[in-house]
Order: sequence, then structure tokens, then C-alpha cells
Amino acid sequence: MTDPHDSPDLPGLVEAVREFLERDVLDATTGRVRFHTRVAVNVLAMVERELRLGPDQQRAHQAGLARLGFADEGRLAAAVRAGDVDDRLAEVAAFVRATVRDKLAVANPGQLGDPLPGGPGR
Repeated sequence: MTDPHDSPDLPGLVEAVREFLERDVLDATTGRVRFHTRVAVNVLAMVERELRLGPDQQRAHQAGLARLGFADEGRLAAAVRAGDVDDRLAEVAAFVRATVRDKLAVANPGQLGDPLPGGPGR
């Protein structure tokens, strides 16, 4: 399939803006503007990670929910509250841990230390 957009692609554009803020703007500012520039750099880094990791994480998350027999997180949560998955708590806990790891891989990968490969259902 041919991409309808020319280079740079969306991840490349986000990376270019993040790098500009990080390399040029951050050191040229002070105080509140410097703080908000640092926040913007962090947000753009999160967007970059979500663009890169998100599609695979989404597929794995849906596969993990399907393996547990649920269409979405709300139904899984309701089943946990009702005690309907008490006989599979280890499996549910593994799925929840993998989901949290995937969220941290996007939001704040430094909190993972040395991340383990895989995600929900992997």
C-alpha cells in the first residue's frame, strides 16, 4: 500500500519538533518558559513512543482481552468485581501487569528500569 503522505512522516515530524525544542529552545530560555519547554519535550517524546509502540500494543491488548474472554476492559473489570474470574486471577493479573508495563513504556519508560520484552498476551 502506498502512503498518501510524503516524508517526513508523522513520527518524523514529531521528532523534529521535539529535537528543536530540546536542542535550541530549552537552552535559550529560563524560568517558566524553560519549564514549559521541558514539559513540551516530554509530551512530544510520549507521542513519539505511542506512535511507535501503540499499534503493536493495541493488537496485543485486544488479543489478551479476547483470550480472557472479554470484549473490553470495562467488561473485564465488571467480571473481576463480581468474582467471575476468581478461578483465573493469576492469568488476569498477568494481563493487567503487561498492560501497565505497556502504558509505562509510552508514558514514562524510565520507571520500568530494564524493561522486559512483551506486553498484554505476549
